[in-house]
Amino acid sequence: MPMDLSQLFILATLFFLVGMLIWGRYPVGVIFSSVAFVYFVAGFIPLESLTRQIVNPGLITVVLLMLMATVLNKVRLLEVWANRLVRGGYRSALAKLLTVVGLQSAFLNNTAVVASLIGPLRSASKKDAPKLLLPMSYAATLGGMLTLIGTSTNLLLSGFISEAGLPEWNIFTPLPMGILLFCICLGVMLLLFPYLLKPSEVEETPREDYLIDARVSEDCPLIGKTVSQAGLIRLDELRLVEIVRHGQVIAPVRAYQTVRPGDILVFAGDVSRLDLLSQFPGLVTRGHGQDIPTDNLLEVMVSGESALAGHRLGRVDFRLRYDASIVAVRPVTPHFDLMKGQLPMRLQAGDTLVLATGPDFTARNSVERNFIPISRPMVTKFVRPWKSHFALSTFLLTILGASLGMFSLIKGLACVLVLSLAVNLVRAQELRRNVPWQLIFTIASALVISYVLNDSGLAAIFANGVLATLDSDPRLSMIAILLLTALMTEMMTNNAAAALMFPVALSTATALGLDYMPFVMAVLYGASASFLTPHGYQTNLMVMSPGGYRPRDYLRAGLPISVAYLGSAAFLLPVFFPY
Repeated sequence: MPMDLSQLFILATLFFLVGMLIWGRYPVGVIFSSVAFVYFVAGFIPLESLTRQIVNPGLITVVLLMLMATVLNKVRLLEVWANRLVRGGYRSALAKLLTVVGLQSAFLNNTAVVASLIGPLRSASKKDAPKLLLPMSYAATLGGMLTLIGTSTNLLLSGFISEAGLPEWNIFTPLPMGILLFCICLGVMLLLFPYLLKPSEVEETPREDYLIDARVSEDCPLIGKTVSQAGLIRLDELRLVEIVRHGQVIAPVRAYQTVRPGDILVFAGDVSRLDLLSQFPGLVTRGHGQDIPTDNLLEVMVSGESALAGHRLGRVDFRLRYDASIVAVRPVTPHFDLMKGQLPMRLQAGDTLVLATGPDFTARNSVERNFIPISRPMVTKFVRPWKSHFALSTFLLTILGASLGMFSLIKGLACVLVLSLAVNLVRAQELRRNVPWQLIFTIASALVISYVLNDSGLAAIFANGVLATLDSDPRLSMIAILLLTALMTEMMTNNAAAALMFPVALSTATALGLDYMPFVMAVLYGASASFLTPHGYQTNLMVMSPGGYRPRDYLRAGLPISVAYLGSAAFLLPVFFPY
């Protein structure tokens, strides 16, 4: 049956959506929101249906879980365990690390779990860190699919199920099969990774070697001038990032800061260009900044959800927006020389930045959403043990109560957040700063797009095409959905892949007259198969720079995991979720 004009228009927008997602220049939330807005303006979704997507229980649960992560990120649990996890031989350390990370990721935000362990693992086991960081990322991904709350993708699919009027899932619906998949992949990693992953040959450059400094003499003619008037704020290949005055660090340096006698001016960039400072009389150059304070130097990674991704550095005023200056950049694609002060034209997710931070850096809005700390945590951890115990116990009791049907997860999480505010575990300002706006836009827009695909009949057309190609074989159709979702996950994001494949999976089950569960669960498990590329999942990107990995490392290590995972999932899906 030929498509009508409205279906052809929707199909064209879907091709545009997929193309923009693969291109990766713009944030996922912006792309999804734009397409959803076009559908609304074109009349493909009425206002009442649009409003219903925004108040979807799955979306509300995601928001509450992300806010709860603000509290749980202050718990010192993983940092305390880090040294214990890497003791013993490599296989022993790997088994302990992967088990703990997987179980933690089943209930906590897996991005936060990985972020909290990168620094301690590098400190505890510098030699073996590259052999541990990538497996840790895989374990976090596998752990996320164990429960409904393990990843936002699972909650997104739960929202689709609720919107379709189907029986709602339990928190532990994915657990039985997920445990078996986790154990299979764990066995593959323990067997092969000692041979597939080697200690990094990349030498870590001391952060102070990014800097050179010069002292202002008593008779310097620049005294009394602002750094802007003196022409110091930015030279050809050097940038003034901080001033050390009487042992106190002033960072970032504003254009209106005045030069005073005895100031130590700290520059970042091409550290060999001392000649650029010799043009200023009264500046005594001292070479590399070996003796200056480095406590305010922070190594961070641009997160996958960062609004900075795709933006030109010249258009991002770090001093004003984040109370920080860029000291150095290590791009995720090594096209620029870190030590020569050459900054990439555009930031991208996965770029590592060394920042000279001011006192207000961590208090600025969007800092935690845009940056993932590598060298040290940005979040102040609980000092008193009772706060960590209280935060963890109330959260776990909420999960237990919700899984037993004593109350809804939304009500339980809302009560825990209110209680956390009441006992001063978190401040309202912190929660407000950490509202995941981009994720909200992505999920809400994904719900709208899914509605339009179903309502327009386009999902049914896709499903009939799949069935016609595979002779209406249920098992082959399920495997096709699983593999196609996994492929799309590697090219874009898991949320995007799940949003596009859910309507097709549901329509396929309807066309075959079979139970929807094996087909929809194929989407769930396929969306968690992010092992082959650094950009498939955020935790893969997070460990790229600290581990010194290249894209070929992901392919070499991830291929056996993908084969074992997808092969096992294809076999087990009809067993745990019969047609």
